[in-house]
Parts: sequence; structure tokens; C-alpha cells
Amino acid sequence: MSLLILVQILLVGLRVTGTTTDTWRQCKDLNPVDLLSFVLEKDPSKLVPNVQVKQAMGVRGVRFSGPHTSMSFASSQLLTNCELLPQNVSIVVTLKISSGAAKKNEYIFTLMEPNREKLILGLRLSQNRLHFFFKSSGGTVENCKFRSSPLDDNRWHTLVLAVNNQRVSLTVDCGAPLEIFPTRHFPSGLSFQGSKFHIGSKGKWKGLFSGLLRQLVLLPGSDATHHICPSSTPQLAALSVPPLLSDAAHPGSDDDEQVIYHTQEEKVSVGLQRSCTEQIKGQLWFNPLRKGLYLCDGTTWIAVLEDHKRLDYLLEYQVLTTSSETHDIEVFQVPGVGLMAAMAHRSTFSGSAVYIWNHTSFQLYQNISTYGALAWRHFIMGKKTFLVVSNSGGEPGKHYKQEKRMDFSVIYKWSRKRKQFVRVQTLQTYCARDWEAFKINRQTYLAVANHRKGDNNHTIDSVIYKWNRLTKSFEVHQLLPTSGAYDWEYFTVGPYHFLVVANAFDGMTTSVDSVIYVWINGSFQVFQTIKTFCATDWEMFQIGSRIFLAVANGHKLQASGPSQYAINSTIYELDMMGQMFVRFQDILTYSAVDWEFFSLGENHFLIVANSFNGESYSLNSILYRWQGYEGFVPVHWLPTIGCSDWEYFNYQGEAYLIYSSAKAPLSKVFKLKNP
Repeated sequence: MSLLILVQILLVGLRVTGTTTDTWRQCKDLNPVDLLSFVLEKDPSKLVPNVQVKQAMGVRGVRFSGPHTSMSFASSQLLTNCELLPQNVSIVVTLKISSGAAKKNEYIFTLMEPNREKLILGLRLSQNRLHFFFKSSGGTVENCKFRSSPLDDNRWHTLVLAVNNQRVSLTVDCGAPLEIFPTRHFPSGLSFQGSKFHIGSKGKWKGLFSGLLRQLVLLPGSDATHHICPSSTPQLAALSVPPLLSDAAHPGSDDDEQVIYHTQEEKVSVGLQRSCTEQIKGQLWFNPLRKGLYLCDGTTWIAVLEDHKRLDYLLEYQVLTTSSETHDIEVFQVPGVGLMAAMAHRSTFSGSAVYIWNHTSFQLYQNISTYGALAWRHFIMGKKTFLVVSNSGGEPGKHYKQEKRMDFSVIYKWSRKRKQFVRVQTLQTYCARDWEAFKINRQTYLAVANHRKGDNNHTIDSVIYKWNRLTKSFEVHQLLPTSGAYDWEYFTVGPYHFLVVANAFDGMTTSVDSVIYVWINGSFQVFQTIKTFCATDWEMFQIGSRIFLAVANGHKLQASGPSQYAINSTIYELDMMGQMFVRFQDILTYSAVDWEFFSLGENHFLIVANSFNGESYSLNSILYRWQGYEGFVPVHWLPTIGCSDWEYFNYQGEAYLIYSSAKAPLSKVFKLKNP
């Protein structure tokens, strides 16, 4: 299949599915519901009766020796504030079954109606078949039978059962899905009011699950296959594994199975040092320095709960008094010179400034004449370093009629001889808000975000320029229609090159489509459109194998009525199977103008530039930490004034953040400290 045909298959629009409910409330919380953790974590120092944690093939799982009331609980304890399951539901199971066990009828879990004990949902193993049960809208229990590759081979397997209105699919170890189209559709609002979960059984001895369970997760509203596949360890692909099971104690052989711990009254010791021996096997130790709880397996301490190293606080490190309000900061390295920061100053009189880091702080290095500068972008060609500035005020000394006014942006090159940036090329732009530099097939390109012509014409072309080695200049390569373009973001996924534009305004409303383009046969073609609201910035980042795009939404403005500045900005994730970006998380922001992503060790962060709440420019910008399937959660609130940009940089192992203000002549540097 050619690249062109493949990409054309990918060109699908963003689908938004509406949900309607009756008087009962439908579950809208799309976080995984970890059924197994609920059984294990009622008391971290104990296991419920009839439960053993065993290790097999170096991996821990749970075995049930009999049903118990502690392994049954009301659904309302987990699925709060709702009584109806959404139309899409996923179930993720990681299990290990001994040879021959799958020939018996064994229940992995059931969700039962009150009193009558009638099945609402359930998973059962029988003669190497997996049975999925659900109560249809007519009240009849539908049985979907999957015959897959042998599961009773004494090895670990991860199963993902994905259900929507018309289809039920089973994916084993991230392989090809098996599909069933049941005669009765899965209901759009399945009621579980008053129901009860039973883990490893139907609440009776008959049908007790005899294998090992490592993971049992219910995910309302989403296909979990997209979250965990592809995986480097498909047989142990994880959506949410209980902490008691998450770390293996020792590597094991294919057939070893040893008890790690089981039901007993463990004693907890407290101190900075403690030896783990066979005599205290099964006992717990709390280390106050590490803030960790550990379990002795006879030789080593296994982490049960542990406080991982995290970002502790941000120290205000330097306050830079600038010659003007600043719209943007670009931090970059000049080889042989050091770390520099170019600041796009609003004032035409003072121009913009380039600062250099003198080992401890930023100091003014060079002033450059700019005219209403809005953004800087640095890039490298060969061994040469360049800067390009977005000017919005036109050339000085020239006067145009408003509708014919021209703006010019300028490219500068670092001169080793003069040890400063010198002007090399001028390009006609229209209130340029941003430049993006990138390379494709060893060719260098620049993309400019043209915001408007004059004061009113926002529906204009933005331009992709290509470096011409013969003329030693950038020349127009492609025109792309944009609506009040504010930002470009370039990124790659595998062999594919993408460019996404933040469209802010079409002359009537800020509710416009921003566009993701993909490179096909020497030019960019539309890949996907996403509805945004005065989009001012896109930030692409990757966590593990997952690809994300975060958009900063500025405000909502319709043809009539006031602007709304407190609105959601959104993080989208690339759905590898659907081959499109889908909504992952909404975050409330206040006229957001920038996202900045960075990592410290294994921790990942996003910081947003909140600029205006409708009344004041003095408000908090917020730092968010990645918490896995909780998404990003706020951890620090930083007072800012008209915040216009955040940049992260690292110098000699120390991490810093710097922000610029579009409403005050200052910028601040923060030092990021770990405990």
C-alpha cells in the first residue's frame, strides 16, 4: 500500500458522540474502575479471608480459596453519582490458568441484581471459551461466546473485552480482535442500581475462579484496547494493576508458583532500617524517611505503598526587568557561546532583547530592532544558528493605508566573527503570530502563522517557506488557508510528518476549526480538523508510547454576546487504531495562551499560561503533574501578570522555568527543586 493511500485512509474527521439519559444519571467518569484493588486495599496491612497472593513466572497474582462477603460489594461503592452504564464499556483482565481448569465453568466476576440475584454483567470461562453476559434492554441475559487460542496453558494472558451498542470484541495479548454481533444489542443505558459485584465467583462456591488474577478493570465509556495496545509486554499489558501486585519479587521459571503473602495478622514495624528474614516473613515495615510501606517475603522487602520522588516546589530565582512588555521567549543554545533567551518585546522604540546565561542568571547581551514583535523561533542549518522574529507593526518610516499595510518579519544569523545576530533576510508577513522551523528529508522549512491583513481580514493564507541552497534564502513553498492563525506546531509520528495550526478567529466567531496537516508527496494535506475556541497554542508531547496534543483555548466569542474567558483547554491523544486524535482530558483555563511540557526523571508536567479571566490580568498560572489514567492534576499555583509564555530549560543538571508578561515589563525565572 502506498503512503498516499495509507494516509488517505487516515483522513477521517473527529467524531463527537452525544449521550442522552433518562431521569437516571449515566456514568461520565471515564477513569478505570479497579475491581481487584477494591478487594485488596480495604486494609493495606491485611488481605481479606480466602485470598492468597502468589507469584508465578516472576509475576504476582491473586488466588481465591473460597467465596467471602469481603469479595462482594455494592456497585454504588465504586460507580458513584450514577446509575446507568454508558453505551461503550471495556473489561480488562490479566490471568493465568492451569492446564485443564478452563474446562470447568468458572466466573471471573459478576454484577448481580439485588434480591433476585439475576445477572447484569459477567465473565465466565468454560471449555476454553470466554462467555460475556449482559442484560439486554428487554431484560433477557445475552451470552456472547468467544473461542480463542488456549488460555489454560499455564501462562499469563491479558484479555480486553470492548463493548458498544452493536458489537462485542475480544483482544487477547494485543492480538487481532475477535468480534461478535449479538442478536440483542448492548443497551445504551444499562441500569446497575442496587446491584452487587462478586469478584472471582457469583458469590457461591460453585463457579469459583481457580486461576490467578492480576488485573480486573472496568472502564466505562471507552475502548481500553486503545489505552494499552500496542504493548512491549502484551501478555501483561496493564491498565490498572493493584499496588500489591504491581512489582515482581523475583524472576521465576515457567512453572514455579510460590506464596508471597496470604491472610494473616501482619505486624507493622517502624524505623529507618529493618532486616527481612524467613522468621518475619509476611510482616510489614514502615520507613518514615522514604514514606514507604514494605512487606517481607522472607529475603527482601517488597514495596506495598511508596512515595515516589516528585517535584517539591518552585523557587523564584530571578526577576528580569525588561524594556517592554514581552509576548514570547525563545530559549536556545548557541554552540561555543552558551544558553541564550530571545524576548519578543512589544515596544517598537526599545526593540527586542537577547539575553545570555552567565552560569547563574540571564544578562542582557544584544538589542535587536523589532516592530511589535510577537514571537521568536531559533533553528539550525548545518553549523549555523538562526533566529526569526514575528513583527506585527510594519517597517518603520513607511505609512500605508490600513487595508494595504504590510508587515515584515526578519531572519537573523549568528555571526561568529561579530559574536552577535545579524540580519540576513526579510519576509513579508501579516501580523505574524508565530514561526515554526522543521526539517523533512534533509530540507529546512519555515512556517509562518499570518494572523490578519489590516484590522478585519482574518481569513488569509499562512505560508510554508523552503530553504533554497542556490539562492541561500527561503522561498515560498506552499500556501495554507488559515483563520486568525496564532501558532504552528510540527511533530513526527513514526515516518509521518505533521503540522497543526491554532486558528483563533474567522472575523465573526472564535469557534473555528484548527487543522492538523500531514506531509504527502512534498506538501501538507488536511489530516484532521478539531473544533477550538480562539486557539492560541498547540503543544505536542509523548509519554511512553502515547502521543498527545494539548490546545490552549483563549476565549469564546459569538456574533453577539460577551466573551467567555473561563473555558476548557483540551488534551487530545492519538488513537493508534482509529488513527486520529481523540479527546483525552479537559482542563479549565483562563484565556490560555501557552502550554509547556517537560519531564523531570520519570515525572511529567504541563504548565499553562493563564492570561485573563475577564476582569484581571493578575491570576495564577498552574503547573500540572501527570498521574497516569487520572491524567494531569494541578500541583502548583504560580501568581503571574498577563502571562504570555512559559519556557523550560536545563543548565548543568538544574531545571528552570521562565515566563514572560504581556502586561508588565518583567519576566521571572523559577528554579525547580526536588526533595
